[in-house]
Amino acid sequence: MTACRGIRGATTADANTEQAIHAATTELVQELIDANGLEEDSLAAVFFTITPDLDAAFPATAARRLAWANAPLIDITQVVVKGSLPRCIRILILVNTDKEPKDLVYKYLKGAEALRS
Repeated sequence: MTACRGIRGATTADANTEQAIHAATTELVQELIDANGLEEDSLAAVFFTITPDLDAAFPATAARRLAWANAPLIDITQVVVKGSLPRCIRILILVNTDKEPKDLVYKYLKGAEALRS
């Protein structure tokens, strides 16, 4: 039975530049597409959050260019928490799928693995 499920992931940008933010976002989105067989038509919404030290570009722009030109995407600034992972881009994908939650694959790249320890 089809249900709306959440898929999470995160990565870091090498720098606060448009190129670095888009490269990190593109890598993360592609990994999640490949791991979960995501198709744009199945997406209910995609939320990107970025730490306040990343203000050179919107992650959603990279996702639109890569694969999701018509999906509902939004960028949000993360809450500032002392000592949190810098230059971090997080994603929450709401997808309509027949998969069970245990069958969904999350991806944490480039230092963001520490968020799941």
